[in-house]
Amino acid sequence: MTFGRSLRSAGSAFLAGSLIFLAAPSAAADLVRQNQWVLEKLEAEKIWEISQGEGVTVAVIDDGFDTKNQDLRENLLKGKDFVDGGSVDPAEGDVHGTDMASIIAAHGHGSQGRDGVKGLAPKAKILPIRSDLSSGWADSIYYAVDQGASVINISVWSSRGSSQDAEAMAYALEKDVLVVTASGNEGESGSIGYPGWYPGVLTVGAVDEEGEIWSKSNYGSEVMLTAPGVGILTPKAGNSGSAYHVSDGTSSSAAHVSAAAALIRAKYPDLTAGQVVNRLTKTAGLPDSAKGTSLPDEKYGYGYIRPLAALTENIPAGSKYGPLKVPESLQSSSPESGSGGDSGSDSRAGSNNTLKRILVFVVAPVFLLLVVVTIVFVIVRIFRRKNNRTQTESGWHGSQQGQPSPYGQAVPPGNTGGFPPQQQGSNQNQSSGPWGP
Repeated sequence: MTFGRSLRSAGSAFLAGSLIFLAAPSAAADLVRQNQWVLEKLEAEKIWEISQGEGVTVAVIDDGFDTKNQDLRENLLKGKDFVDGGSVDPAEGDVHGTDMASIIAAHGHGSQGRDGVKGLAPKAKILPIRSDLSSGWADSIYYAVDQGASVINISVWSSRGSSQDAEAMAYALEKDVLVVTASGNEGESGSIGYPGWYPGVLTVGAVDEEGEIWSKSNYGSEVMLTAPGVGILTPKAGNSGSAYHVSDGTSSSAAHVSAAAALIRAKYPDLTAGQVVNRLTKTAGLPDSAKGTSLPDEKYGYGYIRPLAALTENIPAGSKYGPLKVPESLQSSSPESGSGGDSGSDSRAGSNNTLKRILVFVVAPVFLLLVVVTIVFVIVRIFRRKNNRTQTESGWHGSQQGQPSPYGQAVPPGNTGGFPPQQQGSNQNQSSGPWGP
């Protein structure tokens, strides 16, 4: 691969003795689709009746893309090469980018696309971005966002981060673009790496066909979801779709989540990136062995994706950022921003915001009004007492009986001062499945 030494592929750990299908016989073509166990488990045929990811662009930042691959080429946009400025085609031996793009949006080939590999979102478009760690991911992220991608898949990770990359991730979230990445393939705790450490990024672990966590899936508090990542069949780059291989890795898991996000964005275009994640987490599943686990779990996150349920169940939209952690630069821009977490806390956050508004716009003005009224009342009382003492000693100062008082009220003969008495005749009483849905 052309990535730097500290950059690790999170999904190209190919199985020893991987299953290889060479071109030609129709039996081999049938076997290819049959071995895509993910499509059967996730009930892809039912999903495609609802959404196929049409109208959605998924940017894939990776090592290169086989633009001639017959299972993928029709869904590849022009893209950009940030390695040497050439084409996005991979260097000899680089197959990772082609694999990820195929998992997301391969369309198959032959009559009605029945042969070859098919992606989970077969009508989504792939924006291929060939990238290199030496300059980080920032330029690739900005390019993907500005080119109209609404999902970005980064199925590689590094032990090194940078402020420029962190700012780029925040920029993507600010522009309502979901960034999905892989947790890594060492089976270790605390080894998530970058970009999974950045706030606003959705980090994904791997499960097998039974929904059980893959033994080599890295885990930690950053993991939010899991998805299929074991025994994943993809076309072999450089052979124009004539050969296929099987691999394990959290890279494939991230690609499946990116595809699921594309399905949801096509079906519900008004949802924000965080609300798309909210649908995925609220409908996620767990194997029997993990039932009763407190969520989010460091290995499973909220569970494995169930795209059909995410597309069909009645899920409240939730807050703008959903369960995603919010970068500091965005926290002041929204009253519902925060550190993220379980989207079930949205109602508590909303209640706190409502209380603050009541305190600022209702309680404070009423309190101020009471203070003013109290001061006026005290002043009036003091003034009355002073006038009472003055009239008791010598009558209204400067006033003659029958002449206007300083307040414009005539003082009737015999009045001893104070507020004007009631007029005669006045009213004295006036007052105021595991994988399926």
